[in-house]
Amino acid sequence: MNTFNSNQKIGEIVTKFPNAADIFKEYKIDFCCGGDRPLITAINEQGVNEAEILEKINASYEKLQNKLYTNNKNWVEAPFDELVDHIVNVHHGYLYENLPKISELTTKILRVHGGNHPELSKVHKLFHTVKMELEAHLIEEETIQYPAIKEYLRSNSEVDLDKAINIINQLQDEHTGAGDILKELRKVTNDYKAPSDGCNTYKLTYAKLEEMESDIFQHIHLENNILFPRLSELKK
Repeated sequence: MNTFNSNQKIGEIVTKFPNAADIFKEYKIDFCCGGDRPLITAINEQGVNEAEILEKINASYEKLQNKLYTNNKNWVEAPFDELVDHIVNVHHGYLYENLPKISELTTKILRVHGGNHPELSKVHKLFHTVKMELEAHLIEEETIQYPAIKEYLRSNSEVDLDKAINIINQLQDEHTGAGDILKELRKVTNDYKAPSDGCNTYKLTYAKLEEMESDIFQHIHLENNILFPRLSELKK
């Protein structure tokens, strides 16, 4: 069953499903200033294939829902390699795809609305600080810890297990640092509520920041509360 249809307003669709903004960009449909129009109006203006764009939006939304369903799996009992692959493919993959997009959005709203909303300067700085830290963090996980875990599963070697465990304190400290920045971002953005004079791009930016927060917290949960304790148990 399709969630979205062409009679819905463009801004309404992006509010419920922020990733639809990327599809609208692809078809040159204005979701910012023109977000108050029904999608069918923009489709007719642009000469877009209605069935094609709706199929893309609904398929992308369904894929997201399937990802959320997968996140509910019992990872405490899942094999180590399956858990690691899930973190890399889902959570690292999310960040690699979305950090550049959110960077562009935070920069855009700062340029357009920064004069009336000085807090956007802090939003921009906080986001780019956590972006830089996360990018370094992902590399450490993918080049040190995760390969050591997979090598341990093949070799059953204490050396490989120690390598995977020895970096845990550093990674947990980095998780705490990222979490503190996200808490500050939520505070500065008033729980990601765009102001009344905020355009649809402003609202999209805050929606994407909140989506990022949710994904990062799930990512940290899987590592701090499941992966790291399970690794430590192997030493006992």
